[in-house]
Amino acid sequence: MKKILVIEDEKIVADELFDLLKNSSYEVFLLEDFKNAKEEVLKRSPDLILLDINIPYQNGELLLQELRKETKIPIIMVTSRNSDTDEVLSMSYGADDYITKPYNPNILLLRIAAVLKRVGDLSEIKKYQELEINLQKGIIKRGENEINLTKNEMIILGYLLSHLNKIVTRDELMTTLWNNDEYINDNALTVNISRLRSKLKEVGYQDAIETKKKAGYILR
Repeated sequence: MKKILVIEDEKIVADELFDLLKNSSYEVFLLEDFKNAKEEVLKRSPDLILLDINIPYQNGELLLQELRKETKIPIIMVTSRNSDTDEVLSMSYGADDYITKPYNPNILLLRIAAVLKRVGDLSEIKKYQELEINLQKGIIKRGENEINLTKNEMIILGYLLSHLNKIVTRDELMTTLWNNDEYINDNALTVNISRLRSKLKEVGYQDAIETKKKAGYILR
């Protein structure tokens, strides 16, 4: 059973989330000590966090930044503020998704399931020719040569691996990375692909990712 930690200071909302998630077969915890929020999160080690932006002592975006220095636990930001700035900042600080109140409970459950599935897909060590790939830790290794990947690079590589020898479109990669095309543009994706190629080249696979003009990319 997956553990979800709800960080929400409005008791009515927190209780509603508790019931919704518990009835959906999740193990649910409500954060009570907002003053030591980071320590409580790390102590409980949940599988996913629902984090409201407006919480006591520090806002959710600052807590998100602090958590990202120490953990890759999936985090979905929740807010009542309908602001593109909040959304962009949350995603740039490392949030895995973002939802605005009032939200449809079924949509929230679908987003939680999607984030957990995406993380689950990265949890195993995979093989590519002579390359060992630990997508959870973001490491590619060939012999004694070991290279660290960024979060975006490992998500791209993981998606390409799951579609080996098949063309993957740029739209597919952008949706997989940010769960919404609005969070990324073509230039940013190109930069991530270029960096991933450079790292693969360092371990002897400079031609692994091939560009298919007007179609996308393919890992052979």
